[in-house]
Amino acid sequence: QVWKMKLKRFLVRYYPPGIVLEYERKGGALESKSIDLLNLSPDSDVERLLEHIQTEEPLVTEKHKPILRGLVFKLIDKLEVNNSQRFGLFKVLRAHILPLTNCAFNKNGSRFITGSYDRTCRVWDTATGEELHTLEGHKNVVYAIAFNNPYGDKIVTGSFDKTAKIWDSHTGQCLYTLKGHTAEIVCLAFSPQGTLVVTG
Repeated sequence: QVWKMKLKRFLVRYYPPGIVLEYERKGGALESKSIDLLNLSPDSDVERLLEHIQTEEPLVTEKHKPILRGLVFKLIDKLEVNNSQRFGLFKVLRAHILPLTNCAFNKNGSRFITGSYDRTCRVWDTATGEELHTLEGHKNVVYAIAFNNPYGDKIVTGSFDKTAKIWDSHTGQCLYTLKGHTAEIVCLAFSPQGTLVVTG
């Protein structure tokens, strides 16, 4: 028996430009695949692009083209806005005594976190540059850090001490220490719902 994969929804990826297809496999498992549109520009022939996507991607059928067309134009609009923007240096922070390892923003950009070789993670107010919290407790380099976006009320840190810690981003309190790795933690992420943490 051949199981036909069912396309559930499209998601827009603004950078790098692309569209993500979320689809259902046999058994109900949700998976996703990306259509990269790295060469997209305001001069792109959208209809030709849609034909190409439909030819190359079996999940995309004729009935999906109106939705896909709208998403491609949305991406082009975003590209045009970005092309008209000019960026400049906003603020320089002397964040840590030792070198930084990583930096991450919450969803609306009002706060960000930095990890460092000094074994801490710090929480900052983006607009003022004020340090809000120092997250202390790791016994080695804090290498990987993340907010549980879009909520932003939790932070996870991963360290060369082979542990990860989950923190309350508003109080700076350590909520949990996650143990189990036998080597350094170099990457981590929250699930989209914020209910799971993956570490590597």
